[in-house]
Formats: sequence, structure tokens, C-alpha cells
Amino acid sequence: MSATPHPTDPANKPKFGKRKLVLIAIPVALLAIGAGLWFSGVLPHLLGQKHDDHKEEVAKPSALIFVDVPEMVANLNSPSARPSYLKLVARLEVARTEDVERVKQAMPRLQDLFQTYLREMRPDELRGSAGSYHLREELIARANIAVMPARVTNILFVQLLIQ
Repeated sequence: MSATPHPTDPANKPKFGKRKLVLIAIPVALLAIGAGLWFSGVLPHLLGQKHDDHKEEVAKPSALIFVDVPEMVANLNSPSARPSYLKLVARLEVARTEDVERVKQAMPRLQDLFQTYLREMRPDELRGSAGSYHLREELIARANIAVMPARVTNILFVQLLIQ
């Protein structure tokens, strides 16, 4: 009697074959090709999806509108007995022409907010480009509070002296 292997014998089961490998590799390859076509922009173009975001951004550059802020001199919060002063001359950039009159009407409130903030600053907080950037961001936030609902988009320092 010869011993024939039984079909359910674990030693007789076929190993992970080429057929299973092909069944896994084909969907993975199709997904990779589809992702490449999608992110390169070919597939969205073929499907008729278009992005016009760039056209809206570049379509019409608006004219820059500036409002002068009167010269301000503030006594800084100096830790030493020697006083430190800041002289600031700035211009506000506004988003729309109709905001100019609102900014001019709110100028006393805006100057008060600026002066109050500047008097609390220490001279070492204004050192370097990081200090100027921080000052600009804080003054923009305060300017937008003062001129609400108008909008100040930027503050340009014409003169910034620290003594």
C-alpha cells in the first residue's frame, strides 16, 4: 500500500501563490495610478472639474489706500531709573475707500489705544525685527477694534525711534 497524501493534509496545502499576489498587486497599482493622475490634475480635467480660484485672486488688484496717523511719543515702561521714549509715525492701510472717513473719525480712539499699549511696552520688547513685527501685529489688532466695522489691513512704520 502506498500512502497517498490526503487533500486536507496541512503539509499538502499550497503556499502563498502567484495568483494571490496578482490579486493584491493589481488593485494597489490601479490606486497608485489613479492617485498620480488626480494629483497631477489630469483626472480632474478629464472629469470636467476646474478651479478658478487663481483667476479671482489675480483678477483685480485694488489700489492701496493709506491714512496717516499723527506722530506719537510715548514713555516706555523702563525697568531702570532712566526713562525711555518711543517716537512713532505710521500709516494705516485700509481695505476700502469708504473706510477712510470712518478711520479718520475714530482717530482719537485709535491714538488712545496705541498710546496705552506703547506705555506698557519695555524697550527690550522692541529690539530687532521680531519686536517690530510683534508691535505691528498688536497695533493692527487694536486699530481694527477702534475702527470697527472698517478694516485696517496693515500698518506701515514711517518712523520708529527708541531713545
